[in-house]
Amino acid sequence: MQARVTLPEKQYKGYIFDLDGTLVDSMPTHYRAWRSALKHYGVPSEAFRWDEFVSHGGMSAPDIVRELNGRYGMDMDAEEVGSYKRDCYTRLIHDGQLPCIRETADLVRSLVARGIPCAIGTGSLMPGPLETLSAAGMQDLFSIIVTPADVPNGKPAPDIFLRCAELMGVAPADCVVFEDAEPGMRAARAAGMDLVVVGPCPRVDD
Repeated sequence: MQARVTLPEKQYKGYIFDLDGTLVDSMPTHYRAWRSALKHYGVPSEAFRWDEFVSHGGMSAPDIVRELNGRYGMDMDAEEVGSYKRDCYTRLIHDGQLPCIRETADLVRSLVARGIPCAIGTGSLMPGPLETLSAAGMQDLFSIIVTPADVPNGKPAPDIFLRCAELMGVAPADCVVFEDAEPGMRAARAAGMDLVVVGPCPRVDD
């Protein structure tokens, strides 16, 4: 199987990981949750298919709903639909274990064993990140998890990653971010951090 990511040779003082699609292969499950939620709220079936979904990776569910409202002329309640989607996701992951992305998961375990600071900077709101980590068997690896609820602005703004660096006690210039989605990549660059891109999971068609 082809590697999803090439690990950097440079050693950093702090490592920041997006969660979905970067540490855990959860994007197909998130997609199925979105399809269920949007169908429930009467969104046209042609809206938010795989490519559009992937382009919004790293954004919070309410922010995605707000974008969909503007794009498709709808007036959905962003918080309500976002909460419903998260409930759909929780039900789906309770049906089975989520697979880790081997390269990044192994790297995290190595870094934690050596005492090197690590953090998660995710677009998912709690308790989603904790549930995802638990379903992937990684719940004991991270003490620092920053979500959009913890900062003024979510991705693609740099706030999440800058807050991760602050909590790790590491200067942004000494951090590297692992990301798989364009909003998160833009956030990492805006934070002045090095970036490692994790390759996408296989396309999901339905």
